[in-house]
Formats: sequence, structure tokens, C-alpha cells
Amino acid sequence: MAGKARIVIVGGGVAGIELATSLGRGGSADVILADRSLSHIWKPMLHTFAAGTARADRQKVNFFAQACRNGFRFQPGALVGIDRRARRVRLAVEAAEGRPEVERAYDLLVLAIGSRANDFGTPGVAKHCLTIDDLAEAEHFHEQLRCQLLARLDGGGVLEIAIVGGGATGVELAAELKHAINMLAAYGSPDLPGRLRLTLIESGPRLLPAFPEKVSRAAARTLSDLAVEVRTGAMVTAADAAGFVLKDGTRISAELKVWAAGVKAPDVLAGLDGLERSRTGQLVVGADLRTTRDPAIIALGDCASLTDLRTGQPVPATAQAARQEAQHLSRHLGRALSRGEAPATQLPPFRYVEKGAIVSLADFNGWGTLGRYTFGGGRLNGLSARLTHDLLYRQHQIGLYGPLRGTMTWMLDDLDRLISPPVRLD
Repeated sequence: MAGKARIVIVGGGVAGIELATSLGRGGSADVILADRSLSHIWKPMLHTFAAGTARADRQKVNFFAQACRNGFRFQPGALVGIDRRARRVRLAVEAAEGRPEVERAYDLLVLAIGSRANDFGTPGVAKHCLTIDDLAEAEHFHEQLRCQLLARLDGGGVLEIAIVGGGATGVELAAELKHAINMLAAYGSPDLPGRLRLTLIESGPRLLPAFPEKVSRAAARTLSDLAVEVRTGAMVTAADAAGFVLKDGTRISAELKVWAAGVKAPDVLAGLDGLERSRTGQLVVGADLRTTRDPAIIALGDCASLTDLRTGQPVPATAQAARQEAQHLSRHLGRALSRGEAPATQLPPFRYVEKGAIVSLADFNGWGTLGRYTFGGGRLNGLSARLTHDLLYRQHQIGLYGPLRGTMTWMLDDLDRLISPPVRLD
């Protein structure tokens, strides 16, 4: 690969893996993808892994295999630091004892390391609450849930779960948990759904603030019909082993506590001296997606703070935006590299296109927005939104695997659903 541009992509989420796959297939650069995990998972599915209604082992994309098939290399490791003068990135191999570090030289560094829930420094949250920001956390939550449920399958009392955050993650998780409990009732504990007390806490005036108000009202009604207690306008001031404390002094007891509110950049970005960061710690980038103080570093997705030139508003921290940024970069950077140009070649400005949003409440309901049009709602009508939610994931799979393997994977997933238990307790 002598003479080829060295491109290191840190973060194997939707933006990172799609960019590495596209540039690797192009063959015009020496591409390395680094991630702390060994497998890629589509982040919008994390709540289903947490609830046990989907199996992560069926949905993982192994980074080594993906790299082998698509002309790039995979390096296990989490971002530790960057020597911008020498253009070398430091990575810690977390799975190894002592977290040994490795360094990789780059001509262009792409950071796509996602985001974290933001507890805003609320006392007790870091110690007592679970999050589901990545697969390891989703699996850890499922392990805790499984232990609690197994103790109650034969009439072992009430299970109290509280979720903080009324955005899509919190709402979808609440519905998925109810869906899982309802299916588990068929395993010999028909009264189990009545012994689940699930509370969803939102500090704002309504659920799903990114959606039209009518969707917020409908989602609240659906959750209420499922016996989920929805608390809006409720500010959490502390968490402890027994539950949450609200600003008005009210206590909400919970054995399992999930924090799904707020968005902030990973803490490691705070240690990258000299790069401009936003209030929530994201790296500030220009319209060409390059960081404002170092053109050799690009940031994509949730870890980037990008202002839409047309609206003057921040580009949202969503999988949709991350995917569009990756596609823009792979298209224009790929063309430049194929012409023998350097990675620092100026690229056209990125323009975000809002294509709508989808929220799916398990098998109970679902809504989508497309411009001014809202679709879905109701058990039957919501099917359109839920199917669209699934199709977005299948589109992502086809982008990674290609049309033939992507379609075969889709078929195998459907077959697996026919023979596997609808909810797992393993």
C-alpha cells in the first residue's frame, strides 16, 4: 500500500463502518477502522437487545470479517489521544490485560465515536443508574433484567423499573419492556405483567419533543394503556439505590434505573488539546466536516457539532445525520482519492437533508414523519411506521453486505424469528 493515503477511522458505528466499507472497496487509500468492540451493532436496535426481544448475536457485523471482504483493516482499540503534530492516533486495546496502547499514523483522521447519555452531574446517577449507549451496556441491562425476572416468574413480588428520558430511546425502551414482559407471561407466569411497575420520567412538558405534538400525545396514551406511568415536567435531582428523587421532593422507587436523557460527547474528546468543542463536548466542524482547527481531522455523527448552513440550526445527533455525513464523505473523498489527490483536498460542503423520523413502540404502535406529513398510529396503522423502521435497518445491512448478501441476511433473520423464542432469558 506504499504511496496510498493513510486514513484512520475511529468508531465503528453507522458512520464509521459505512465510510470504511466504501473507501475500502474503492482501493485508493490505506484505510484502518478502529473500535473498542469487535463487532458493529446498529444503535437504534439497542433497546431491543436490552429488553431481550432481539438477539445481538444474530445482528452483529464482525469488524475483522467486514474488513477482509471490503479492502480495509480493522484495529481493536478505543481512542486515548492524538499527536496532531506527528499525525499519530493512540488507541487502547481494552480487551487485553493492562489496556496496552497502539499507535497508528494517519494522513486523515476521522472521528466517529458517537455520544453518551448526559446525566448533567445529577448526584447518584453515575453510581446507581444503567445506560444503554452501546451493546455492552444493553447486554448488562438485560442481565440485570433477567435476574430480576427469573426471581419473579413464580410469583416473586413486584418489579419496579424507572426510565429517565422521554425521547425516542426512553419511549421505545419502555414499550419494548412491556412487550417482553407480556410474552414472558406465556412461560408459566400469567400474572407477571401485573407485577411490573414501569415509570417513564421526562423533565420537559411532553414526550418525544422532536415529533409533532399529536404524536407525543398519542405515544403517552399508548404507554398509559400499557400501564406505564408517564411523568412529564418531572425533574430528577438525585438517584440512589432505592430509586429517584424529583425536584418537588417526590420519590420514585425502582430496582432497575435507566438513564436515557440528554446527549453529550464522549469524555475522551475533552483531552484533545487545541480542538474547538461545543458546550456538550462535541468537536466543532465546518461545512466540509473538518474540525475548525485541524484540517487533517474530520468528525462525523454524534461527536461532531455541525451547523446547517441553510437553517443556521445544529445538525441533529441522529443515525440519519451520521449516515448522510458518511455517504457525503465517502462519495467526494473517494472520488478525490481515485484521482490521486491528497486527503486534504477541499471537499464540497455537506448539506443535511431532513428525511423524517421514525419511532416504533414494539408491536403496539408506531409513527413516522416525512416533511409535514405524519403517518402511523394505532395498532394497525402504526404498522407502516414500524415497517419503515425495519426497512431503514435492512437498507443499512444491504449497504454493508451488498444486495445479495444483505437480502440473504434479511431472509435468514426472518427464518430465525420462526424458530427462536420471541424473548430470551439466556
